[in-house]
Amino acid sequence: MTTTSSEATLSAGSSTTAPQPTAPKAKPAFGVLASISGAHMVNDMMQSLILAMYPILKGEFSLSFMQIGLITLTYQLTASLLQPLVGLFTDKKPLPYSLPFGMTSTLIGLILLAFAPSFGMVLLAAAFVGVGSSIFHPESSRIARLASGGQHGLAQSVFQVGGNAGTAIGPLLAALVIVPFGQRSVAWFALAALAGIFVLTKVSRWYATHHIANAARKTAQAVAAPYPRNVVLGAIAVLLVLIFSKYFYIAGLSSFYTFYLIEKFGLSVQSAQMHLFYFLFASAVGTVLGGPVGDRIGRKPVIWASILGVAPFALMLPHADLFWTTAFTIIIGLVLSSAFSAILVYAQELMPGKVGMVSGLFFGFAFGMGGLGAAVLGILADRTSIDFVYHAIAYLPLLGVVTILLPRSPKKKTT
Repeated sequence: MTTTSSEATLSAGSSTTAPQPTAPKAKPAFGVLASISGAHMVNDMMQSLILAMYPILKGEFSLSFMQIGLITLTYQLTASLLQPLVGLFTDKKPLPYSLPFGMTSTLIGLILLAFAPSFGMVLLAAAFVGVGSSIFHPESSRIARLASGGQHGLAQSVFQVGGNAGTAIGPLLAALVIVPFGQRSVAWFALAALAGIFVLTKVSRWYATHHIANAARKTAQAVAAPYPRNVVLGAIAVLLVLIFSKYFYIAGLSSFYTFYLIEKFGLSVQSAQMHLFYFLFASAVGTVLGGPVGDRIGRKPVIWASILGVAPFALMLPHADLFWTTAFTIIIGLVLSSAFSAILVYAQELMPGKVGMVSGLFFGFAFGMGGLGAAVLGILADRTSIDFVYHAIAYLPLLGVVTILLPRSPKKKTT
């Protein structure tokens, strides 16, 4: 009977799950997120300096609007074509220390921009900045996800808000520094790039120890796609249409906003750049909201509201006076910017295990559409007027209606 007694205890132990120590809930690594967000701010500030310098470059080199669009196209294409390839490669072979090298390319572009003697050198500077972005965005987006503690939308928003803040600061710094002191004063911003290289070197060390050391364990856990292949591909196509509508519209709004204000309302260059800052700052604030709200209520409602929701304001904008133009652009920046974090995390959930490739594809496509939009709309502005361009692009946010074709956000599996 002793054997049966021991068997009884064994069976009791197996049938009643012994209290297992619950694994502590992972928390976001906010130090890492703050660092990568700060580096994103520096990276995107360099990019927006190019945007903010358009009136200066136009006067310095007697550029047409088509040439202004070509600068954006050069930067955006070098970024967009390389990003998916960088992401695909680093999905298979992570390169933690590639991040400081990306920032170094941006630094070189900045120095070239400061001392560019010709339009061709300006294009080369824009290309170097684009290459830096193509290296920076896929890997840093992956790091944001690794440091998220499971709160992927929050992490992407923290990462994105750094970029949007940098984009907003660029025109402000241009108004305060570059307009009074000229093109060569851009070289002073190399100090910020050097700080970015230092921060990214430290982030790369964290990435190496926390990701590559655990690579074998993570790759062993194969994660199945939440939907059949045809559904995933269809959803990705819809998301790319939404990215097109968002970034083609943003390209027209931001690339020519200072010229629009100067021509229509007679503002000075500095005053127009301050208005551009208001719009870009509102975009930074909106970015903070999109990810956490998507974590709570789902990505699809955020995507719906953020793109289709700006359509009424976009349609009213070309008919508004200066006060309402400022108000509408602030609302548009606030609402429309909340889309990208939600779209990116939604796409990452559709294609688990391919964070780098998905991030590279969406960042790259966003930049590509921004560059193409700037070039096409620049030609249109030369042939018609900037006012006509603003009337034409006002209908793009209506493409947000295709969100209805998306499946529900993939549900998280509890393990």
